[in-house]
Amino acid sequence: MIRPYLALATDYDGTLAHHGVVSAETLGAVERLRASGKKLVLVTGRELEELKAVFPQIGMCDLVVAENGALLYWPKTERVKLLAEPPPEKFVQELRERGVPIAAGRVIVATIEPHENEVLQTIKALGLELEVIFNKGAVMVLPTGVNKATGLRAGLSILGLSTRHVIGVGDAENDHAFLRICGCGIAVANALPTLKERADFITQRSNGEGVIDLIDQLLANNFELRSARTNSAPS
Repeated sequence: MIRPYLALATDYDGTLAHHGVVSAETLGAVERLRASGKKLVLVTGRELEELKAVFPQIGMCDLVVAENGALLYWPKTERVKLLAEPPPEKFVQELRERGVPIAAGRVIVATIEPHENEVLQTIKALGLELEVIFNKGAVMVLPTGVNKATGLRAGLSILGLSTRHVIGVGDAENDHAFLRICGCGIAVANALPTLKERADFITQRSNGEGVIDLIDQLLANNFELRSARTNSAPS
């Protein structure tokens, strides 16, 4: 089905950014996207303050879905909306006592592999209803049911947009959920094989260069793409 899309929702690390940095060329493509009147939504597992530090151009985004779907942020007004409650402090304390290196956001608690076993043991020992999400070596802990898809859906609802009018692009395990609900799901060339298998299209290039190609194709085609599980590059 061919439909005009109104927004691009993109992952940050490994998609818009390479090694945490968005290139000048990619920023230029984002500027062209914004000039066309389309909206840009950033969907990331990063904590908000960390994201602001590595991506000072965050103001280019109409909406940010941070902490893997647990937090919404509107750069223009600096409004923040939490979509879930943080895990209890005893969970964080127990992980630290076990020697697990963690980073705690407003909701998310994150560590790295191979500490997932300690995380799972702690969740079980404390009888908590928490979900563990993996992302290329990162281990993220969130309230059950919170992910990039739920966060994106909540944010788009506030923007007055339907998920079917959004193109999503990503590269990793935690991108499956939000790409699945978008009208069209794109995998960059460096994406995990499982993500590529489920994508509508795969870009020819990796990371931000793939996003550049996608944006230029969208602008050339009046932001229209045929959504089908073709696994071919958009044209």
